[in-house]
Amino acid sequence: MRAAVLTRFGAPLAVRELPDPVAGGGEVVVEVLAAAVAPYAAEVFGGRRNYPLVPPVVPGIGGVGRILHAGPDATRLRPGDLVWCDCTVRARDDALTPDITLQGWSSRGEGGARLARYLPDGSFAELMRVPTENVYPLPPAAGEDPARWAALGVHVIPYGGLLAGGLAAGETLLVSGATGNLGSSAVAVALAMGAGRVVAPGRNKAALGLLADRFGPRVRPVPLSGEEAEDRAAMSAAADGPIDLVIDLLPPGAPSSVARTAAMMVREYGRVVLMGGVGMLGGEDLALPYPWLMRNSVTVRGQWMYPRTANVGIIRLLASGALDLAPERVRSFGLDDVNEAVAYAASHGGPFDRTVLAPGARRAAG
Repeated sequence: MRAAVLTRFGAPLAVRELPDPVAGGGEVVVEVLAAAVAPYAAEVFGGRRNYPLVPPVVPGIGGVGRILHAGPDATRLRPGDLVWCDCTVRARDDALTPDITLQGWSSRGEGGARLARYLPDGSFAELMRVPTENVYPLPPAAGEDPARWAALGVHVIPYGGLLAGGLAAGETLLVSGATGNLGSSAVAVALAMGAGRVVAPGRNKAALGLLADRFGPRVRPVPLSGEEAEDRAAMSAAADGPIDLVIDLLPPGAPSSVARTAAMMVREYGRVVLMGGVGMLGGEDLALPYPWLMRNSVTVRGQWMYPRTANVGIIRLLASGALDLAPERVRSFGLDDVNEAVAYAASHGGPFDRTVLAPGARRAAG
């Protein structure tokens, strides 16, 4: 097979011939049709984000594909099935606190690193070996436009956060980082889940306008000034009532003060979910006030990625049309143009901009 390989941090990805992967027990081999390229991929491959990838490795964070081979324990999956491959791999020997690796991308702790050594390679390849439990059937419509459906890997992340926060129909949500790639997805997903109102603060006025135009009056955009008191007043006015849930999806470079201001907009007995990257590149801690948390009975929860069931839920939202992929702007690249894809993604990371690698296109044509 052909694959894009990270040979060392700071070097361009190299397209090489590698041995075809073989499925063992509890695994499937999938032909990769479409894999999303994250807007921050260049930061990962350049070493700026200090991800625990160990070169040489095939990167990539999940994708849409067709099963070529299934292991002997697969009871429903068949060769030819159109599937979503979830990159979030969990160890099978601890149901309570499983070690986790993001296949081809990242890991947590020594246990996660051990998983990554066994399943190192991601979706920037014609073929990928995936644990059976990480493969989810897709509706036939996904086969008509797999590049568009590769956005599933973006939408499932905030969906997992909204599930963790217990978002209920009719509630008011505040999305901290709403103008980013993940934050704008959170706006769309929350509305698909039945949120009554979504407060969307941000500094990018064009992106705020896009959200308002796409979703109408249920989205309340708030241009941020950088003055805490002024921004708090603006967010409160936009909510026009209590804010039930805050989800933070700010990137690593964002100041903790912005995340803290948004979190403290939540009502008494409200919930805050932290999913962004604040503090990952250094800087001040979030430092939410102890008395405020205690006296207002606020629940704060960190959430890394999402539970397995979130994959099924987000596929249902997409298949039903409740979450509409049609307006998204998708640019696809072939495997030979992987470095152009990474550069394009870096400059097109706004709301509903998707950059997709199509590794299996040449293989299918041949």
